[in-house]
Amino acid sequence: MTATRIPDTSPAELDTVLQRAADVAGSFGELPPATRARQLGAVADALDAAAGDLVPLAMAESHLSEARLTGELKRTTFQLRLFAEVLAEGRYLQATLDRADPGFPLGAKPDLRRMLVPVGPVLVFAASNFPFAFSVAGGDTASALAAGCPVVLKAHPGHPELSVRTGEVLVEALRASGAPDGVFRVVLGFETGTAALRDPRIRAAAFTGSVPAGRALFDIANSRPTPIPFFGELGSLNPVFVTPAAVRARGEEIAKGYVTSYSGNAGQLCTKPGLVFLPADHGLEDVLVAESQAVAAHRLLNERLHEGYCGRRAAVTGVPGVRVLAEGSIDDGAVPTLLTTDVDTLLAHREELLEEVFGPLSIVVTYRSPDEARRAAEIFDGNLTATVHAEPEDTEFAASLVSRLRERVGRLLFNGWPTGVAVSPAMQHGGPYPTTTDSRFTSVGTAAIDRFLRPVTYQNVPQELLPEALRDDNPWGIPQTVHEPK
Repeated sequence: MTATRIPDTSPAELDTVLQRAADVAGSFGELPPATRARQLGAVADALDAAAGDLVPLAMAESHLSEARLTGELKRTTFQLRLFAEVLAEGRYLQATLDRADPGFPLGAKPDLRRMLVPVGPVLVFAASNFPFAFSVAGGDTASALAAGCPVVLKAHPGHPELSVRTGEVLVEALRASGAPDGVFRVVLGFETGTAALRDPRIRAAAFTGSVPAGRALFDIANSRPTPIPFFGELGSLNPVFVTPAAVRARGEEIAKGYVTSYSGNAGQLCTKPGLVFLPADHGLEDVLVAESQAVAAHRLLNERLHEGYCGRRAAVTGVPGVRVLAEGSIDDGAVPTLLTTDVDTLLAHREELLEEVFGPLSIVVTYRSPDEARRAAEIFDGNLTATVHAEPEDTEFAASLVSRLRERVGRLLFNGWPTGVAVSPAMQHGGPYPTTTDSRFTSVGTAAIDRFLRPVTYQNVPQELLPEALRDDNPWGIPQTVHEPK
C-alpha cells in the first residue's frame, strides 16, 4: 500500500489502463511527428501554467526548496519542448531509401526502405530525487511520448499527491490537443508496478533508482515469456581524479567545487562525486573541512532514504583505515560527512567503500604516485561519470587516466564537476552495468528517444502501402537518406 491517503491502483483499474494503452498505441504511433510535437508543446504549456499548484505540492512531499523545484519544473518543460523540436525536424526516424538496383554486384537488389517505429506501450518508473524532471512528466515520459509510445507511469511513493496532480495536468493537456484517450495514465502501488511490468501489453520499461530495486525489475523484464527492453539507471560513484599540478594551480578552488558538488541537494543526485582522488600531500584538509562544515543540514527526500543514508554512513565510517574529516548531526536533517582514506585501504575494502551512498557523504582517497592513481582508476565497475582535473604539464598522466576511465563511464569530464546534466543532443547519461542496464542508450538528451523505437525495413512495398516517412513524395517533409543505384 502506498504511504498516502491516495489508494493504490486496483488490478481492475490497471487492466483498464493497460488495455487502453494497447488499443491506442497504433493510432498514436502513426500520427505525423508534427502533430505529436504540438501535443508535447501543449503539455509543456499546461505544466508551466500549473506551476503555482505543482511546486507547493512538491515542496511539501520532497523537502526540496522552492527555487530548486521551480528550476526543475523549467527543466521538465524544456525537455518536452526540445523533443517537440526533434519531432518537427524528423531526423529521429532515420528514414533510409535504398532503391532497387538490378546491377548490384551481389545480384539484383530489391527496393529496401528502413525507418524506426514505436515499440508500443512503455512503463515508466518515476524517480524519488527529481519530482519533476525524472518523474511523471520527466525525460522518460517525454522521450517515450515523442517516440509515439503510450506511457503508463508508475508513481514514486515519495510524492504521490504531486504525481496524481501532475498526471491530471498531462492527461487534460493531451486530450485537449487531440491525443487519443489513454495515451498516458498514472498508476500507484508497488504490486501495481511489478504487475504492469509482467503484462504482455507493456513493450518496454524505464527506471531510475537503486541497484537492488532496478536489478529486481530488470530480472522480471527479462524473465517474461517475451522479454522486453528495460532501461534502468541504478547507481553511480562518479570518481574524480585530481593531478598534483591541478592541486598546485588551483587546489582551493577544486576543494570548494568538490564540496559544493557532493553536498548539493543533500547529496541526492545520481551524479554526486562519491570519491575524489588527491595526491597524498594535497594540503587541502582545512579547506575541505571548513567548506563541509559550512553547509547547512538538509532533510532527505523521505524517511526511508534517511534511514538508508544513516546505515550506509555508519558502515563506511566503521571501515578500518577510514578517517572522518567532517561529520555533523543527522537528527534534524543530513549534514555533509567527509571521510578520507588511501588507495591501499580502498583496495582492501572495496566491497564496503565502492557502494553508492545516497546522501551527502563523500570520500577523499589519497594516492602516492601516478601509478597508484592509475591502479585505482581500474577498480571501478560501470559509472555515469568520471572526472579528471589536470593542467597542461601533466597531460600524459591525465591521458592515462582518461583511457582507463573511458571503459567504465558514459561521460568523461575535464576540470569540472559531474552534478548538472545538460539536456542536449550530445549528452550521454548512462554507462556500463551496474550504473545502467544498457550502456548504449541515454536517459537524458534527445538521443533518449532511441530507447523506444525499433527498426523496420519494407522490401518492394508499393508506394500506397508505405508509411509516409518512406514514400517518394515524402508528405511529412522529413529528412530522407536516399541511396541510388551506382
